[in-house]
Amino acid sequence: MSIHSHRWSWVLKLAAGAAAVAALTLSALGVRAQPATPAAHSIAKEVMRKDLIGVPGKEVVMSTVEYPPGVSSPPHRHDAQVFVYVLEGRVNMQVKGGPRMELGPGETFYENPTDIHSVSGNASKTAPAKILAILIKDKGAPATRQVPPDQAQ
Repeated sequence: MSIHSHRWSWVLKLAAGAAAVAALTLSALGVRAQPATPAAHSIAKEVMRKDLIGVPGKEVVMSTVEYPPGVSSPPHRHDAQVFVYVLEGRVNMQVKGGPRMELGPGETFYENPTDIHSVSGNASKTAPAKILAILIKDKGAPATRQVPPDQAQ
């Protein structure tokens, strides 16, 4: 065994020992490792918010929305103009009274301020999907509000 491999052997033994101590400590504290579970809802992340110049009281909000496989959002509305651009995967989109659409990367979708977004979700049960949403809305107003399912049809 060379000197270098002997040094690495010592480092690996130290790391394994530290991991064992950590596992025993967590076990003694009653902490159990939990398997990772996929998110059961969409994940929205705001990436920018700016006042709309020349239109007092209005702002533009840009967000990404990630849909894990098989996940959809409940019926909702935005009370805003919403421009959607599909970044990855395939999504199902529909506003109340409009056609149901399946969109892929590079395709777009629009909602007007009075629309109820009745269908919004991942079209795939196995692959994630992600969109970019740009909202033009009243400054300070919520970006989304839920709609009872009976009003979405």
